[in-house]
Amino acid sequence: MRSLLLALLIACLALPVAAADGAAEPASAGAAQPPGGRYLLMDVNGRAVSNEDFPGQFQLLTFGYTFCPDICPTTLAEMAVVLNSLGKDAARLQALFVTVDPERDTAGALRPYVAFFDERIIGLTGSPALVRKAADAFNVRYEKVREPGAPAEQYAVDHSAGMFLLGPDGDYIRKFAYAMPPVEIAKRIRELMAQAPSRRQAGLLAPVGE
Repeated sequence: MRSLLLALLIACLALPVAAADGAAEPASAGAAQPPGGRYLLMDVNGRAVSNEDFPGQFQLLTFGYTFCPDICPTTLAEMAVVLNSLGKDAARLQALFVTVDPERDTAGALRPYVAFFDERIIGLTGSPALVRKAADAFNVRYEKVREPGAPAEQYAVDHSAGMFLLGPDGDYIRKFAYAMPPVEIAKRIRELMAQAPSRRQAGLLAPVGE
């Protein structure tokens, strides 16, 4: 049943939606300073991962948490549509989900959560300090919200939405606003890919058969 629901959600998101060309503003718009796009976190296997660990690949990141009721599932489903829309070019894009709730989002919780949407998405976590530093690098704001009298472990996390794109050099490029049609995001990423050398062209990927 979960697989059917995900398939239906992805199918709906993949439908073209009319949107203004400027639907996604750069993340620096209205921000105190441009995003730096730097991060150092851990994947679900405990391996340290930074923005410099995917040479030759673009990176598409979003911040959220596994207990998120709507924005995060929608965004991850959109990420899956982006990857599927890119076809073979998806090999040049690494999708990443950074938790803003590291206390509850353990590796055991993150692994199946991101895999449910697309197994190519990597879940990232870390200490509260490292997560906060990574979020600050993208001008992402988040804070816990508790109902009066609720137990300490029962809370929601109010956080910024959207997806962030890094280039093959690990440097920040732009932000895609929440609810921007994923087929449009894929189109823009493909245009950027056409302007950048692939890993094979850069000599970072050996030809098939070698």
